[in-house]
Amino acid sequence: MTQRSISNANRKGRARAGLKTLSVAAFVGLAAMTAGTSVLAQQGSPFSTVLKINDAVITQYELDQRIRFLTLLRIPGDPVESAMKGLTNDRLAAIEAKRVNLRLTNEQIEAGMSEFAARANLSAEQFVAAISEGGVAAESFRDFVANGLLWRELVRAKYGSSISITEAEIDRAIATGTRRLDMQLLLSEIVIPVEGDPSNALALANQLRRDITTEAGFASAARRYSASPSAGRGGRMDWVPTSEIPAQLVQLVLALGPGQVSPPVQLPNAVAVFQLRDVIEDTTAKPPAVSVEYAQLMLPNTPSVFAEAETLANRIDSCKDLAAEARGLPQDRFVTEKKPVAAVPQDIALELAQLDPGEYSAALTRGGYRVFLMLCAREPQLESEGQAINRDAVRAQLQSLELEAQAGVWLEELRSEAIITTP
Repeated sequence: MTQRSISNANRKGRARAGLKTLSVAAFVGLAAMTAGTSVLAQQGSPFSTVLKINDAVITQYELDQRIRFLTLLRIPGDPVESAMKGLTNDRLAAIEAKRVNLRLTNEQIEAGMSEFAARANLSAEQFVAAISEGGVAAESFRDFVANGLLWRELVRAKYGSSISITEAEIDRAIATGTRRLDMQLLLSEIVIPVEGDPSNALALANQLRRDITTEAGFASAARRYSASPSAGRGGRMDWVPTSEIPAQLVQLVLALGPGQVSPPVQLPNAVAVFQLRDVIEDTTAKPPAVSVEYAQLMLPNTPSVFAEAETLANRIDSCKDLAAEARGLPQDRFVTEKKPVAAVPQDIALELAQLDPGEYSAALTRGGYRVFLMLCAREPQLESEGQAINRDAVRAQLQSLELEAQAGVWLEELRSEAIITTP
């Protein structure tokens, strides 16, 4: 894939209504929460059943409330589809919680509501008042939070004790965090204006997503329907770094293959769809400073030295083990150092760049010796002295990711075992 340079001045100087108006977080402040953004599902009695999961039901009222709530939060994707999926997951969780006799206390639910509201810098009372202006009842918000908490407790109870994060996994996570994962995206956009009820715009966006299979087709639709300044260019945008795009949209777009079109994304007064045209690594951002700790054991450079190095590597797993092997040798035969990468000799730095902690290289020589070079650790270089990486926090994050993966598999199992019918 070809690397391309980007002019920040040119990129930022162009209007990108879709990306620049999307909320960075999944929550918006009081000013954005207005009744005009609400959307209703199919009309019918509010107490009619729209879906049945085993003996539990989802009513039209619950579906309407969840759609309104997701719309106010401006969650990417089709709010009707997301609402139905979310409510179905809630019922599956509730059925399982009843089976194992798991219940939440009022204190747990209230704490969860406060935590959720705090993400929008509001108290729970302020958040409830804000969403009420958009037609969302306090009970619907409470149910949303309670169901999320219930599922989390179920997952922790089922998988929490079985997940063990090793020190090596923490080391790899820390090392990975020092490597550049930024990318640049080449997108096209169609921004459909909305005045009041966005249902028609959402319907059009979903139709475009189904019908468009080529870049030419997307460009034609952009010229016809898009209100963005990019419409005259067939919706084509310049290269944009992922760091400048809200995280939710990045996830949505990176799930696409080249030429595919995203689900609808709700923006203030608009609905948008995006087509991914290309993606490359972002080489424009400044890489993070990194420090490395490494050990060097000098081995006599005999014809059998590589076999000896491999035998040694099979006996040890870490720099601590290597230090034990070097015990009793002259001081200059075994050295450990920790330095910023910029201060490491270039030949050593190039070898270390190819290693994970605990791996070795025997490619270098020094003064008649073959260097057994082992990487001990690779870490972000801290800005101030005395700081340390919080390994417990890294461990907790890895556990959370593992729980999330296990939860996804379990939820699909519950869904496949349930009897789900529509009236």
